[in-house]
Amino acid sequence: MLGFVLVLGVLVTVHEFGHFWVARRCGVRVERFSIGFGRPLLSWRGRQDATEYVIAAIPLGGYVKMLGDEPTEGTDLPADAFNAQPLWRRCAIVLAGPLANLVLAVVAYWLMFMVGMSGLRPYVGQVEPDSPAAKAGVVAEDLISRIGDRDVRTWEEGGLALLREVVAGSLIKMELVSPDGSVRQVALDAPDASPDSPDLVRELGITPKRPTLEAVIGEVTTGLPADLAGLQPADRVIAADGEPVADWGGWVEVIHTHPEEPLSLTVARGGNELEIVVTPLAKASDGERIGFIGAAPRLDRQAQAQYWTVARYGPVESLQRACRKTWDVISLTLVLLGKMITGGASVESIGGPLAIAEFAGASVQAGFSQFLS
Repeated sequence: MLGFVLVLGVLVTVHEFGHFWVARRCGVRVERFSIGFGRPLLSWRGRQDATEYVIAAIPLGGYVKMLGDEPTEGTDLPADAFNAQPLWRRCAIVLAGPLANLVLAVVAYWLMFMVGMSGLRPYVGQVEPDSPAAKAGVVAEDLISRIGDRDVRTWEEGGLALLREVVAGSLIKMELVSPDGSVRQVALDAPDASPDSPDLVRELGITPKRPTLEAVIGEVTTGLPADLAGLQPADRVIAADGEPVADWGGWVEVIHTHPEEPLSLTVARGGNELEIVVTPLAKASDGERIGFIGAAPRLDRQAQAQYWTVARYGPVESLQRACRKTWDVISLTLVLLGKMITGGASVESIGGPLAIAEFAGASVQAGFSQFLS
C-alpha cells in the first residue's frame, strides 16, 4: 500500500503541478490545488496568493481548480479566468500536465541509470533444438552484447531490446561474445509470438544462464509468510512436505506451486533440524496463480560476481539513455495499444490500479532503482 500511495502521489502531484505552474505563468487565478479527492485532511493558503492547497482523503487522483474553468454563456469573465484566455494559452495549460509527467519519466530514468540497475548478465544457458536461436547459431555460454542497435548488459535490457525487434517484425540481429572472447554477428527470425508474450527470450529458444544456488535463506521480508513462520537468514531448507529440496530453484518451484497451501518444511539451523509450517501467499504472474513467501537466497560472492552486474552510467550518458528509454516505452506502448485494437495483442496487457499497486509494492521492496524503473 505504501508503494502504491508513493507512486500515485508522485505522478498526480507532478501532473497537477504542470497545470498549476503554466496556469500561473499565463495569468490565470488558481483557486485550489488538491492532491486526492474527498474530504480535505490538510489545507493551507499561500502567503502571496489566494490558492488553497489541499491534501484530501482519497489518494486516487487530484485536480487544479481555476477561476472560470467551467463553460459559461453570456457572462463577462474576469481577465484572470481560464475561459477568458486565448486558445493557445488554454491549450498550453491543458497539455502541461501530461508534459510534466513526461519530464518526470526522463528524470526518473536518469536517476535510475546513475544509481545503477542490478541484473543478471545476458549469458545463454540452453538453446532449444530447431528454435530460431539454434538455427541462427546461438550456443550455450554465449554472452549477448548487442541486440539490434542497442548495447545489452543485463537480461532486462535485452528483453526491452527484443521487444522492439519483435514489434518491428524484422530479423533480430545479435552480437555474441563466445567463451574464447571472439565476437560474431547472428540474425534470428522474429518468433511467431505476440509482442505481449510473457517471455520473448524463451520464444527464441534461449534459456538464461543462472547460477545454481543452495537452498539457504539470505534475507526475509518482514511481515510476509517466511517471517511470520519463523524462517531466518542462514536457514537451509532440506525438505518440503517430506520431499528433498536440492537447490534454491527447486525450492522456489515448490513455493510457486502451492499458493495458500500450508507446507511442512524441514530446516537445518545451527546444527539442529526444525519443522516449520509456512503458507505461501498467492499472486498473479503471467496469467497464473503462484505462491510467494518473501524470502531471498544467500548469494555466493563468486557466483554473484560472475553472473550479476550493475548497469551504471555517468550523468551525461544517463540522460541520453533516459531520453531514449522514455521514447522506447512511449512508442512500444502506442504500438501495443494499436495491436490491441486490431486484435494483434491481448487486452490483458492493460493493468489498472490493482496492477499498479502490485508492481509498486514489489518495486519498493526490491530497492530504489527498481522503484524508479
